[in-house]
Amino acid sequence: MYRKPLVFAAACAGMLLFGIVFLSLGSANNMLAERFGLDNNAIGTLTALLPFGILTGSLVFGPVVDRFGYQWMLFAAALIVGAGLEGLAFANHKALVQLFVFLIGFGGGVLNGATNALAADVSEGERGAKLSLLGVFFGIGALIMPGTLALLSKHYSLTAIVAGLGAGVLLPVVYFALIRFPPPKQRAETFSPARSFALLKDPIFLFAGLALAIQSGMEGMSNDWMTRYFKTVTLAGETAEEWKTQLGLVAVTGAMMCARMVLSGLLKRIRSQVILFVSIAITGAGAGLLMVSGNYFVSLAAALCLGAGLAAAFPVVLSYIGDLYPTQSGAAFSTIFFVALLGNMTINKSFGALAQIHGVGQYTVVMLGCLALSAILLWLVVKQLGKPQNQSTSLNL
Repeated sequence: MYRKPLVFAAACAGMLLFGIVFLSLGSANNMLAERFGLDNNAIGTLTALLPFGILTGSLVFGPVVDRFGYQWMLFAAALIVGAGLEGLAFANHKALVQLFVFLIGFGGGVLNGATNALAADVSEGERGAKLSLLGVFFGIGALIMPGTLALLSKHYSLTAIVAGLGAGVLLPVVYFALIRFPPPKQRAETFSPARSFALLKDPIFLFAGLALAIQSGMEGMSNDWMTRYFKTVTLAGETAEEWKTQLGLVAVTGAMMCARMVLSGLLKRIRSQVILFVSIAITGAGAGLLMVSGNYFVSLAAALCLGAGLAAAFPVVLSYIGDLYPTQSGAAFSTIFFVALLGNMTINKSFGALAQIHGVGQYTVVMLGCLALSAILLWLVVKQLGKPQNQSTSLNL
């Protein structure tokens, strides 16, 4: 018999690894550029391989964990991440580096989806709170990679540090191997990967997936473009010191992590729908304040609002999905993360093209437009949830 606290701890460890994955390439690209003489175009190729790997891993994990369980999927995904980090540290050919970047992304995609589904499975009655807490460990993991490099780079080579982090992955691997996990949810005769996308026929699932696609795009834009926005818009006309521009990104990511810690408590006391729409209002206030502000410190406050406001949608909506599809949570989370990542890539690529023509200042306009679409879709999700027939949706698919 498995113990829920131990299993949830395993989910947190896996999510922490995904945080390391998410920042791995950005932290190591200087090392790789020096080793292979990479130009910006070659680095751009690597940065495209990482999300492609994450997308592939997100698509693969769901049907597999529903049929075979979580333990060996998490075990294998963590080993793949560890091997990929060791590969980044020691590979001596660009083609091998590309392979290892893809593998890191693939393992990370599996870890991201599987840990969310696992946390939902063992948190009945408090899924929103637990998924918010799980998101905190993503933030911790995201800080480990650049933080470790910053602290130790004066004493050790980047190669040694990255290799050390790769070896550190063995700790959660051993933990995954030792504890008991929930049993598989589907028998062999009911296992069908094609059923994953059949979920999109359900209006709740479709609206939720589209909402998270937009949400993921907004998060991606904030992570990728906030420093550029501070440099070219907030601090335009000034000699922008790098630490000032980086504080904008720190404000977004730090506020999101802190907000999810708070949400893990609030979601046990306040209706999730209330929190969801309050978070939309906070995000809108942050984007609006950033749009009209010409003051650096006011813009930092706006960035804090953006990060705090963006924190709620994923854990709340994923808790709805976990409640609706308890017998096929792996397939449900797999499909919804696939849709969300497609949205992230599409919105970020589109904004890059827009920014090239009209400037990064359009960030706030695009954010407000995306937020309005997301609010409509989330309202439709909540409206559909109020229909009693949807409580048994998963039984009809």
